Order: sequence, then structure tokens, then C-alpha cells
Amino acid sequence: MANPVTNAEAVALQALAWTLGDPARAARLLDLTGLDPAALRARAAEPALLAATLRFLESHEPDLVACAAALETPPQALVLAREQLERA
Repeated sequence: MANPVTNAEAVALQALAWTLGDPARAARLLDLTGLDPAALRARAAEPALLAATLRFLESHEPDLVACAAALETPPQALVLAREQLERA
């Protein structure tokens, strides 16, 4: 059976890539986290940062829904991934 945290990390990394694909959304993420691009790259695999990215998407439902559609997964899967990462 697959490790749920590993699956959550994979989903969250895809969501992070999607988030960074839009300059305005990426700037908003950086502003809210206080990270610069170099710090974001250095910490991209950390469960806390991945969970924060998913929480960022959850805080603006249109982004959550759009990201889920782009990843071809239900929005609830992103929420579940965040919950799993926060427990890791």
C-alpha cells in the first residue's frame, strides 16, 4: 500500500508548481509566506511548506477549484493532502 504522506507530497508539489505558474498567484504566495524565490526552492520538499501551499489555495476557493481541475483531482483531495502533511 502506498504511503499517504508520499502521495500527499506528490499532490502538494503539483499544486505548488501550478501555483507558481501564474505570476500574480506566485507573488501572492511569496508575500503571504514571507519567502523569497530562493528560500521557496530550498524548502519546496518540506511538508510544512507544502501544507502551507495547500492552505493558501484553500483560502481562496476559486484557486483551489482551478488547481484541482488542472490536476484532474477533486478539491477534497487537496484538502486531504494538506491534512496528511500537517500530521506528518
